[in-house]
Order: sequence, then structure tokens, then C-alpha cells
Amino acid sequence: MEVKICDLPEGYVPSEQENFMNDLQREYFRRKLVEWRSELERENGDVIKYLQQEERSCNDEADRASNETDLAYELRTKERARKLIRKIDDALQRIINGTYGYCEETGEPISLKRLDARPIALLSIEAQERHEKQERIQKSN
Repeated sequence: MEVKICDLPEGYVPSEQENFMNDLQREYFRRKLVEWRSELERENGDVIKYLQQEERSCNDEADRASNETDLAYELRTKERARKLIRKIDDALQRIINGTYGYCEETGEPISLKRLDARPIALLSIEAQERHEKQERIQKSN
């Protein structure tokens, strides 16, 4: 999934003046996603090392409770990272199949600013706002 699309000029940043999702933009976002994924895997490895090194047999009840709280937090962090890695892999697959950067709901391009801030985005800002509004309505009923 880490197939290089093209060479990027040093300091390249996608621009609205370019054709949307041209090779340079796709390579820019591919690299951003791959780096993010690597960072999450590295952090996940650190969590695993921490969990393996932690001494879990404490005689003191307060220490035991503190250790259990730490363990629960680390496990939640690891699970969030695992889900995020899955979303990154999905985004990398969309780059390969040519659907990356387009709103799943409308088919319109997602703004480059949104993709730069949230490279796994599936919806345009407008579609995301509609989706969140609909969720709020459903929760209040």
C-alpha cells in the first residue's frame, strides 16, 4: 500500500490552483498518511513495552487501583490507535483506487485545508456538519 506515486519537490504544499488530486497532491497525502501510520505504530509499540514492563502485583490497594487505571487508559489508547490505523489504511487504499479526497456523500472534492488537517476525512465540511446535525436530532429523540 506504500506505492510511491511520484517525486515531490522539496517543501511542496498542495494548492487550490492545481488540478484537484493530481499526482503531486496524491503523493503528498500518501506520505502524510504513511508517516502518521508509522508514528501510531511506534507509539503502540511503546504502549506494549510499557504494559509488559509494568509490575501488576501490588500489595497496596491504592497502588493496585492506580495500576489498573493506568492499564485501562493504556488499553483505550492502544485501541484508539488501532482504529485510526485502520482508517489510515482505508485512506491509503482510496489513494490507490482514485477516490481519495472526494466526499463519500456528495462526490464533491473535500477541501485541501480539511484534508491537510484530517487526511482520513471521508466527508466535506458541509456533509460532515449535516451528518453531525442529524446525529444530534436522532439522539434527542
